[in-house]
Amino acid sequence: MYDYIMENDCDPIYGKVDELLELLTKSKGLHILLILHKANRELGFTDLKRHVESASTTVSRRLSELEKYGLVDRCQNQTRPNSMSYALTEKSKSLAPIIQSMYDWCKVNQC
Repeated sequence: MYDYIMENDCDPIYGKVDELLELLTKSKGLHILLILHKANRELGFTDLKRHVESASTTVSRRLSELEKYGLVDRCQNQTRPNSMSYALTEKSKSLAPIIQSMYDWCKVNQC
């Protein structure tokens, strides 16, 4: 079997999975997605920062990375015109059950 693996090129999707996992495992990445998922609505930067209990720089970087990857939308805050709010994209909503499955697996297997 090892010879078979060495003879064939690696499926490029594995690289995409690695890329996604790298993003999600950065400090506060999953936590931001979880907070937005539980809120089920747009949240402002200050609310997100307070919920994830992290420095502004970290939250700002993660939000930018998540937005670039298409997992978070940045929107003009309707109630406060000079601030932004953030919401999950449909793409990230479809990721929620997968993340929940990993959580459940770790819980069952006492990771």
